[in-house]
Amino acid sequence: MKKVTEGRPHIVDKKRVAFIGDGASNMSRSWIEATRLFHFELSIGAPKGYQPAAADLASSRVTITDHPAEAVKGADVIATDVWTSMGQEAASLKRRADLKGFCVDAALLKQAKKECIVLHCLPAHRGEEISAEVIDGPQSAVFDEAENRMHVQKALLEQLILYQLRS
Repeated sequence: MKKVTEGRPHIVDKKRVAFIGDGASNMSRSWIEATRLFHFELSIGAPKGYQPAAADLASSRVTITDHPAEAVKGADVIATDVWTSMGQEAASLKRRADLKGFCVDAALLKQAKKECIVLHCLPAHRGEEISAEVIDGPQSAVFDEAENRMHVQKALLEQLILYQLRS
């Protein structure tokens, strides 16, 4: 859950979040799981074949569409992730072709709320799942997200080391 809110659950409280891309990915499933813990609506924009399994959709606050513009309409937050994760490299060309229309770019961002922020857990492939204009733009919270993750990881390491010293 830390990855979803990066220590700031208020960022999604009573909001509309859109996840664009591989809706069956670990990040999409983390957002789905977060709807059970936080009060927000989640809309997943993913092509057929990349949508989450029905068993993963236990929350009534999750909608699925294969139209990215529909998914981001009225969104407060848009999140995305790489299209090809580790272990999927052999399918990279097919995945890029299948997900081509699901890039978070300026045109898609215009469909969301004016003050919408954009998240990506990094590393990003500019021009694939997110455009350079968006990831480097004023609505991007991507690097704040990465910084928060670093601090959480440092705290976790500290706790693990202290636990080891006490044992």
